[in-house]
Amino acid sequence: MIKKSTGKEHSRLALQIRISYLFMLIPIVVFLIYIFYNLWQTNERYEQMLNSVVTASEFSLDFKNDYDYETYLLIVENKKPQDSRLPEMLTDARRIVNGLEQYTDTEDNRKRLESANKYLDNLETYHKRILENLGKEDRYEENMVIWENDVQIVTALVQETINEYIYYENRELQTAQEENRKQVLHVMQLSMVIIGVILIGVVVYSVFVPLSITEPIERQVRAEQRQLRKAEFELLQAQINPHFLYNTLDAIVWSAEAGNQKQVIQMVGSLSDFFRTSLNRGREIVTVREDLQHVCSYLEIQKIRYMDILEYEILVPEELNDYKIPKITLQPLAENALYHGIKNKRGGGKITIRGHEDKDCFVIEVWDDGIGMTQERLIAVRKGLSDKAPEESELYGLYNVNERIRLNFGDEYGINIASEHGQGTVVEVRLPKILTEIVENPTLEKTE
Repeated sequence: MIKKSTGKEHSRLALQIRISYLFMLIPIVVFLIYIFYNLWQTNERYEQMLNSVVTASEFSLDFKNDYDYETYLLIVENKKPQDSRLPEMLTDARRIVNGLEQYTDTEDNRKRLESANKYLDNLETYHKRILENLGKEDRYEENMVIWENDVQIVTALVQETINEYIYYENRELQTAQEENRKQVLHVMQLSMVIIGVILIGVVVYSVFVPLSITEPIERQVRAEQRQLRKAEFELLQAQINPHFLYNTLDAIVWSAEAGNQKQVIQMVGSLSDFFRTSLNRGREIVTVREDLQHVCSYLEIQKIRYMDILEYEILVPEELNDYKIPKITLQPLAENALYHGIKNKRGGGKITIRGHEDKDCFVIEVWDDGIGMTQERLIAVRKGLSDKAPEESELYGLYNVNERIRLNFGDEYGINIASEHGQGTVVEVRLPKILTEIVENPTLEKTE
């Protein structure tokens, strides 16, 4: 009888322990559902915003200049109406603007898209009026008035509207990221409560309750946060290549038509090297040698395109070549020097890339003798780099380079800018001396 009673007691105790485990699992299951649901919602929202900005980025950065120039060629009868690209350009613009309507969920951006469509309607109307005038005599002056007072103003409005759309969509991305951080904090607080309940259950019932049940969730939350930040920086970086490729292919076509075979071969080779280094088997960290090859390919192409205004020189000692650097660090700085420094100065200029070692780090400097910046502009640029998000789209390239360096190596590294109006600009890149293949991220270590 005693043995039977003991057996019953053991069975009852085992049943009570199983029931207690079940009650402990219920809040955990509910908690997991809550986490995955919120992560799914966050991913959906981010994907929608990213698709919106990527689609808007398809809108040609040269839409205004291309459309204005194409209209001028039509008016001066350098192109026949049937050969004009104006209808095709309007169709492409409408496709992009209409495609954006399915992504944005803000009322202001919907109004901007409505305005963009109205501007495109106006351009279509002006196009028809120009065609009608071309069929009549002595209407050249009237067409020139339409071109100067109507077409050029409306194309500027279209370009400005799309740029505002992209800017405010990026602002929404920043806001969503801040909300996600708060949500992660809330999840961590709930995690602590759940862990406390589990520990109490372990003390009362058994030492075999799994203590690590929430660890996979925490790892997933941290991985999700890193993935969202990485996606944002990759988006800002990816906006560079399409426009550069478009212009380079145009230059190759021009050279081919001019019969300059040697120049075509040189540009195609440099373009191939440029994109080969950009892809680089998906690695985010490369050697200084590889990044210098990438910027050299870029400058070689631009030197051919702007042979009358651009010279460049690379003076980086070989002892720096094996140090590590984030991929595509120097090219955006050289591009910035060309488009905002040298092109704004009469007579052209020169870009010089230099490097030297410091005590615990090494420094690469991108110099240009372009127009430079006023003190007020320099202060605004430095402030934009220190903000969480730059207010000017011109700063995205510099901001992206600086943030990727800080994200991979720590806040003590990054870029510094010095400039003098009329003399030029120098951008200094400061990085740690790392020769190993694995680069630890001190910023993420602190958060973890």
